[in-house]
Amino acid sequence: MEPFIVSARKYRPQTFKDVVGQEAITNTLLNAIENNHLAQALLFCGPRGVGKTTCARILAKKINQDGTEREDEDFAFNIFELDAASNNSVDDIRSLIDQVRIPPQVGKYKVYIIDEVHMLSQSAFNAFLKTLEEPPKHAIFILATTEKHKIIPTILSRCQIFDFKRITVKDASEYLKYIAEQQGVEAEESALHIIAQKADGAMRDALSIFDRVVSFSGKQLTRKAVTENLNVLDYDIYFSATDLILENNIPELLLLFNKTLSLGFDGHHFITGLASHFRDLMVCQHPDTLNLLEVGDDVKKQYQEQARKAPKDFLLKAIEMANDCDLQYKVSKNQRLLVELTLMKLASITFDGEKKNADFIIPASHFSNVAPQKKGTPIPQNNGTAQNTLDATPKPVSEPVKEEAVAEPQEAYEPTKKIQIKGPEKRVSGLSLSSIKVKKAHEGNKTSEISEEDLPKDPFSEEDMQQHWDDFVHELENQGRKILASNLNADVPKLKNENTIWIELPNSTMKKEVEREQSLMMDYLKQKLNNYSITLHITVNEEVAKKFAFTPEEKYEKLREKNPAIDLLRKEFDLDF
Repeated sequence: MEPFIVSARKYRPQTFKDVVGQEAITNTLLNAIENNHLAQALLFCGPRGVGKTTCARILAKKINQDGTEREDEDFAFNIFELDAASNNSVDDIRSLIDQVRIPPQVGKYKVYIIDEVHMLSQSAFNAFLKTLEEPPKHAIFILATTEKHKIIPTILSRCQIFDFKRITVKDASEYLKYIAEQQGVEAEESALHIIAQKADGAMRDALSIFDRVVSFSGKQLTRKAVTENLNVLDYDIYFSATDLILENNIPELLLLFNKTLSLGFDGHHFITGLASHFRDLMVCQHPDTLNLLEVGDDVKKQYQEQARKAPKDFLLKAIEMANDCDLQYKVSKNQRLLVELTLMKLASITFDGEKKNADFIIPASHFSNVAPQKKGTPIPQNNGTAQNTLDATPKPVSEPVKEEAVAEPQEAYEPTKKIQIKGPEKRVSGLSLSSIKVKKAHEGNKTSEISEEDLPKDPFSEEDMQQHWDDFVHELENQGRKILASNLNADVPKLKNENTIWIELPNSTMKKEVEREQSLMMDYLKQKLNNYSITLHITVNEEVAKKFAFTPEEKYEKLREKNPAIDLLRKEFDLDF
């Protein structure tokens, strides 16, 4: 039995024309050889399996060909390959430098291919610098690496750099098709596309996967055999899942997900593949983006048919939800429930991007017919059920207001059982446009208010006013507004005349804080006392401020006012504060 040679070695390109997916680099190297513009130090960078070492070997043979050699001449005596992963010491580089001085016996150039050059040590790089900058005229160095960022800048500046790109899915599948024809394998186009996608841009990986799948399925390479052998989900799973989502069929969708889990796939694999499927449907929406779909022609027709059923708004929402599930999957405690919840949400989306079971919202037209109530009239209280709110029939605007509401002010302005004190409103700068608009709106509202002459003005005593004042402060303390309550407790309010409440505060800061909440407090007192002509007069007494001692000097002055003998005691014993 003849020994088996893997496809990656058996079909390794022998000329630049055979190299797959690197036309820009191969054309540059050919032109450099023909025009004698080839640099003596080249650096080939790129991911694994894209043709770096292959191009280096082809270049080494190409520059030594003069037309007199045999067809099978490989110039083995002129090509030296060094694996820097195992020969990365200074002694290895010194041995290489000693060999460079010897001219070639056959051919014109000696080519040194150093693979995985980023594995060289720092001292080995430094020992290589001078030879790399000024090599002998018969020596050419080709360095290959997958990690360009690990090479020191002094090496990079001495080399002509070629960046190899990943092999596209289309190029890889076409080359696999050629290999299959050479081996007599009948392969479906979609199966070769799956192999190319699994290779992730590496031609060597694609050929290795191809050999493995051919060993599994024989001369008939089908998409089902490839998906089964490579442990990847078939397109049909995602097509079925999308159809169920569009039909809003949640039970069948959950059963399909459970079937996928029973095949050995995890939920993360399923949801990421579903997000990619939605993306592929999105690119099918426009002819210009159809080229972004990297699948076979037979599968492309399926994508186009399903893309006609799925609106663009739905796909955008679905991609966003699937991506959020992907991001939350690793941190979730119940990962299966997370995926199932996402699938249920996806199946609950309508074609306009909204959820079918959206929360009920009372339309604005419901409030357009509500008659404006007079200021001070009691607002109907909701008993906690939504039915009462929806069943309430508002009065039409044209219905006249009964005069009895004004004739009996005691009932119209009956205070509620519990006053809800709102938190402080958002502050805005006095110079901002927002504050000017608010001020104008407030002034406009003042003109539409009911005249104070029509409001009740019942007489009250100072004791009643102080009692309601204390109740208001107590409400503030219960709601956690300690600062305002403390400011209002700084002085006992007094009744200056029959309708003016007077309070004296120790500083202007406290005055500003009270004035900011003045309207809230006055509304409370007016309701409780049934007198809407009450006003509040706030003054600042600097002498009152002196009764608060804060610094040590102020405390000492306070004590000396009470007992002058303390000053004599301090002087006698030479005391300090």
